[in-house]
Amino acid sequence: MQQLNQRQQKIIDFISKNNFVSNSEIIAFLKNEVSRFTVLRDLDLLLKEGLIKKEGKGRAVSYSLLSNSIINSFFDPKLYFEKGPDERNITLTLNADILDSLSQLFSEKEIDDLKEINNKYLGRIKKIDKTFFKKETERMTIELSWKSSKIEGNTYSLIDTEMLIKERVEAEGHKKEETIMILNHKNAIDYILNNKDKFKKLDLFQIEKVHELLTRGMGVKEGIRSGLVRITGTRYGPIKGRAEIIGFLRSTIDKINSLKDSFSKALALILMISYIQPFEDGNKRTARILGNAILLANNTCPLSYRSVNEADYKKAIVLFYEQNSARFFKELFTEQFKFAVENYF
Repeated sequence: MQQLNQRQQKIIDFISKNNFVSNSEIIAFLKNEVSRFTVLRDLDLLLKEGLIKKEGKGRAVSYSLLSNSIINSFFDPKLYFEKGPDERNITLTLNADILDSLSQLFSEKEIDDLKEINNKYLGRIKKIDKTFFKKETERMTIELSWKSSKIEGNTYSLIDTEMLIKERVEAEGHKKEETIMILNHKNAIDYILNNKDKFKKLDLFQIEKVHELLTRGMGVKEGIRSGLVRITGTRYGPIKGRAEIIGFLRSTIDKINSLKDSFSKALALILMISYIQPFEDGNKRTARILGNAILLANNTCPLSYRSVNEADYKKAIVLFYEQNSARFFKELFTEQFKFAVENYF
């Protein structure tokens, strides 16, 4: 993601609020603090990065956002998180209207590009023998179990995770909960690998089943929560009340099942489980594993998240909580998909 300076972010915000603005209006908005040349240079950068579009000619030129959908709105994460959670202007509660935007997560070109990349994966797995496929699946299971747990604060190393999963050797100096978390990941991944067809059409039972496998033995209450949850680092508060949660979760499931491609389904599911927070704990890890279940059910390469930066992952999720912008998380998802196709099988 291109890092913008504060002036460029202000231009994005101004265009977002007003739409179809001229460069003279932008200069006036900036209170003539910079030259016309500097503003035009900023606009050229924003055009190059695909953040805005340009219409008209000469004095009739105007600028607008490339996407008017809130779900693809741009926020520079570096600038956004310079402010603390109490300083940021955010949406404090769940926005039910976000469901209508889930079909706009990817453009047609983005979907075509991802499908082309996935074809490389499909071509390779047709040619490899069963022994190698099994070993690669085990390697991805280990690395996904490690990284997904690490995102949650687990301190196991990748080597220790491998020893635990393959040899059942627990690493010294770690809490029992960390060991259980990793083994639970392994069991949940095995479940989706052995039951891929069950995830072709998402349902509430399968969501609860994956959550139960991931949190077993960790003191987390099974099933949809009835109490409040709080999220560290944000003032956003998920909906409360079991009946309300189940109702919105069912609407979310229906929407995801209506999406046409596996990438949109998986990304929407990851974001929405994290957003709704339907469980007492373990929501984000459940979201990641369910996202892979959707991909595998639709003959799409799963993600290990091996190379993702944990801080970036958390920031991208918080941006979705607070602004309903999936843009940063979509970039991470796409990068990790490309990484998986290039590094496994």
